[in-house]
Amino acid sequence: MKKLTLAAIAAAIASLPAYAALKEGDAAPSFTAQASKAGKAFEFSLKDALKKGPVVVYFYPSAYTGGCNVQAHTFAVNHDKFTAAGATVVGVSLDSIARLNDFSADPNYCAGKFPVAADADGRIARSYDLAIREAAPGKKDTRGIDIDHATTERTTFIVTPDGRIAAAVGGLTPAANVEKALETVQQLSRKRT
Repeated sequence: MKKLTLAAIAAAIASLPAYAALKEGDAAPSFTAQASKAGKAFEFSLKDALKKGPVVVYFYPSAYTGGCNVQAHTFAVNHDKFTAAGATVVGVSLDSIARLNDFSADPNYCAGKFPVAADADGRIARSYDLAIREAAPGKKDTRGIDIDHATTERTTFIVTPDGRIAAAVGGLTPAANVEKALETVQQLSRKRT
């Protein structure tokens, strides 16, 4: 009986979401990556984006999956509020740039409002201390297309212009993740004025 209880506890712990090791006040790893906005690929630079103000770097498992669709749509709907707070939004996943070209332009999701960056080898996610999970065989996206790449955990980092993490948001539903990120950038905006 004791073994079963310990096994159940271990299983429950293993199923809990992992949280980013990078926390408020840590230096945010700088990166450049091929990204897409409104279906057009370009080189995104965190360093360059930070010259304009805070950057919301949100990591998500995969384009065209349930939670990621909700999160991208919620960022798109609230994009003007992020802009009003002086923030740039960029999504990062292990998707290919071809998938992201479609996703970034899709009017139901990113809607051409913000870029999504391809981290195909997971280098950027690992630099933020996020867990990478290998692709599950036979897993398909909401369009019925195979997901043939690894995924990372849903975590959002708000990075201040000095390159520090103001907040790390994880363990929330996709929509709540966006709401918390927006709340954080609005607080930062009030502090600057």
